[in-house]
Amino acid sequence: MAITRETMTDEQRKSVALEYLKRMDHGQDFFPLFAEDCELYFPKWGIAYGIDAIKQLFADVGGTLKAIKHDYAHFNYIVNGDTVVVEGSSHGTHASGANWRAGVTQAGLWCDVFEVRDFKIQRLYIYLDPDYADADSGRYPWLAKKK
Repeated sequence: MAITRETMTDEQRKSVALEYLKRMDHGQDFFPLFAEDCELYFPKWGIAYGIDAIKQLFADVGGTLKAIKHDYAHFNYIVNGDTVVVEGSSHGTHASGANWRAGVTQAGLWCDVFEVRDFKIQRLYIYLDPDYADADSGRYPWLAKKK
């Protein structure tokens, strides 16, 4: 656990979370935003500890996507101390060619819980349905009723 050295405002914490999402969308390097000893959770992948494991997680998950774009204008933020919760929507294209868009397909709504200290992401837990291509919808009978 890192020792806090710098005081941050709520807006600065929010800006670190937003910068991470924008860099991801633009294919830019977002790993410098993470602390070396950070922790990241992604559904169906598990928890990655440390920057090397986080790079592997994003290589694995990123390989399933052709494109992703987060809808920044519609984010909801909750900030409490070092914790920043961001609820939002996204759209994009899966590696299979299937497109998703929040509100149109099953994928695209998500919630991220960040812990930001010293202008670095110390912890990030991502909550979403990772089935961007709706390939697993056969196991859920209520989805068949919607088609």
